[in-house]
Amino acid sequence: MPTWIAFTALVLSTAPADDLAPNTADEPITAEFALSKAASFLDRVSVDWTRQRKCGTCHTNYAYLIARPVVDDGDRSAMNEVRAFFETRVAHWDDDDKKAKPLWDTEVVATAATLALNDAATTRKLHPLTRKALDRIWALQRADGTWDWLKCDWPPYEHDDDYGATFAAVAIGKAPNAYKDEPSAKAGVEKLVRYLHDKPAPSLHHQAMRLWAAARLDGIYDDGQKTAAIKALKALQRADGGWNLPSLGDWGRRDGTANDKASPSDGFATGFIVHVLREAGVPKEDPAVARGTAWLKANQRASGRWFTRSVTNDKAHYISHAGTAFALLALQPD
Repeated sequence: MPTWIAFTALVLSTAPADDLAPNTADEPITAEFALSKAASFLDRVSVDWTRQRKCGTCHTNYAYLIARPVVDDGDRSAMNEVRAFFETRVAHWDDDDKKAKPLWDTEVVATAATLALNDAATTRKLHPLTRKALDRIWALQRADGTWDWLKCDWPPYEHDDDYGATFAAVAIGKAPNAYKDEPSAKAGVEKLVRYLHDKPAPSLHHQAMRLWAAARLDGIYDDGQKTAAIKALKALQRADGGWNLPSLGDWGRRDGTANDKASPSDGFATGFIVHVLREAGVPKEDPAVARGTAWLKANQRASGRWFTRSVTNDKAHYISHAGTAFALLALQPD
């Protein structure tokens, strides 16, 4: 069994396993925009991450499984390999081998959510191992509806319990076979929805996550709250049509400096917000969505990725991987 190393500082200190240039702001813009380039980039970094680190991370191979089905190029070998890693984890969580067991509740919730979103985008049927993972999260859910999420000071992901709750809500709302309505999930879903409805979002990023979840899970936001969230996101759009990640939260950097909320537009924020707006029912012809889409098409890098500067430190900018995944989701055909 592979050793689960997820979410530790050791991951960030490891040099990239692929032969691509590092994630940098000065990488040239591609000569010709193509979703296939983004898919190829994500195939490479996600397979390498999985093989070399033998772990799951929100910024790379979890995000990859959610977004990769957007490009149906007939070659799913990379996606199948990454998915098989997580399926193997789920299948052996109850083994006697301590290395097979999940080290944190976060692994269970993130893996269950990711497999469910991948199922929704591929077979549209809930895989038995996905169901096994989803059923397991309810035993770990706390009384307030949340889970004990890893807090590694890596916003917006491994940062607070609220992110774990909203990520789970997004996946449960989209899980195939109407999983959210099954008797085994009913009580847990009710607690989760109550938490997300009653507790104000701690950042605009998490407000956007609630908006995304509310698209398929009733009770989180009413129509007025949805309208307010959409308005708040649109208000942050920059003159060039993009958005930037620092504007979505008050996150400090490891060196003690502040993130610049007037920093250039980036792939993560632009892809994430365009995708969330579309999920919330905003049409592609909407001026904000159209301008955001145009920014994405004009700012793909030569490697196929979209660059995003880390809001934590400048070691590796792995958030660019998640940003590229969100760009794929934002640009997917109707």
